[in-house]
Order: sequence, then structure tokens, then C-alpha cells
Amino acid sequence: MLAVVFLWSTPFLWMLVASFRPDAGAGIGMASLVPDYKPTLRNFADALESGDFALYYLNTAIVAFGILAAQIVTISLAGYAFARLSFPGRDLIFYLFLLQLMLVPPVLIVPNLRTVVDLGLYGSLLGVMAPYFASAFGTFLMRQTFRQIPRDFEEAAVIDGAHWWQTLWHVLLPMAKPALVAFSLVSLMAHWNEFLWPLMVLNEPRTQTLTIGLASFALGSEGGKEWGVLAAGTLLVMFPLLALFAVFQRQFVDSFMFSGLKG
Repeated sequence: MLAVVFLWSTPFLWMLVASFRPDAGAGIGMASLVPDYKPTLRNFADALESGDFALYYLNTAIVAFGILAAQIVTISLAGYAFARLSFPGRDLIFYLFLLQLMLVPPVLIVPNLRTVVDLGLYGSLLGVMAPYFASAFGTFLMRQTFRQIPRDFEEAAVIDGAHWWQTLWHVLLPMAKPALVAFSLVSLMAHWNEFLWPLMVLNEPRTQTLTIGLASFALGSEGGKEWGVLAAGTLLVMFPLLALFAVFQRQFVDSFMFSGLKG
């Protein structure tokens, strides 16, 4: 297991070492994994000067957190409907909804792009966000989570005169917090790292996200063999996600244990 972990983490270890190496271009082999130098922050300074990372961070944060905010609303309402409400064809609609999980994302690029263009959202951050406002995985996760919560809590709220939306807001969602945290991490990581769809929609430098900006930045750094600067830029993109996952790792694991992911 340790050998597998080492092999899997070797690229990350090399990136970490190279980002602090004064002469990272001098060697990129296995020997360069061993830090034998005085660490420097110069590569990070050069990376920040070479790319407009502040703008990239802002655009990416708007996209990732904007999508998440919309998804929290849609998956909560859809999960509640599929878990608690009874209506004709509920199970069939739910299984049809899950078909989205079986589609490879690139298959949807062309129809989504045509829709974005027809709506006049091409070239905007909202155009990147719009196709992701609903999530089949999030709906499935919330449905399973709500089904694990005993109905006694809802019945007590109804007896006290609460409406369905008050029950959802004050009773179910607080108890489903672990699942919401886990989904938030999955959603943020997916849309923070997404490259192809923003590349297709965004056409101006001022709207570029981190992945597109890093790709442009990497082309220049690779041409000059500035491996240390490239490693530093990559680490700048990854650091928020690493920090976020480190803080919420326990909640992420506990949420799937709580939901059970079973019918």
C-alpha cells in the first residue's frame, strides 16, 4: 500500500519540491525529489507576476460557488420530492433523472453550447455555470439521505403547524448537513478543476478561469523550461482545494456513511 501511495504521489511530490527549488530547471528526474537546497519563494513570485492569478481566482470562485449555491437549492428540493412526496411516476422519473450519471460529459458539450448561445450567455461566466445548476448525483445523494431520516421528526413538525418548506429548512436540512458538506466538496473540486467546458464557452482573457489561465501560463513556462515557476503556478491552483479537503475530510467520509447510499 505504501508503494502504491508513493507512486501515486510522486508527481505531486516533484511539483512540491520543484516549486521551492531555486534551479528547478536543472533536473527533473527522480533525484530531484530529494530537496538538497535552500528553499525559495521566488518561483511563486514569478508565477504571480507572469499570470493574473487574482483575476483567475475570482472568476473560478464565482463559477464554483455560484454553481454550488444553485445546486444546493435544486438538489434539496428534488431530493425531498423523491424521498418524501408521493406522485404518479415518481420512481420512473427518478430513474430517468439518474440517466444523466451514465452520460459522458463531453457528449453534452455540443447541445449545451448551442443552448448557451441561444440564451445569449456565450462568453460569460453565467454561461459556464448554467448547465450545472441541477445535479443527478446530488439529487441521488440527498434522496438517500432524507430517506435515512425517521419520519417522526417531520410528523412532530407538522403537528406543531410547520409547512413542508419549514420542515425541510428547519428539520431535514440540518440533519442532512454531512451530506451537504460532502456534496459541496465534490462539486467545488469538480468545477474548480474543470477545463474543457470553460474553454469552449469563455473567449476573453478577463473571464478566464484558473484552469484556462494555467494552461496559457504553462505554455510559456514550458517554452522557457521554467519548471519551478510552472510547478509553483500549479500549486497555487491546487492549494485551495487541498486546504478545503484537509479541513472537511472527516465530514466528507462521515456523510457517505450516514447516507448509506442504498435504496
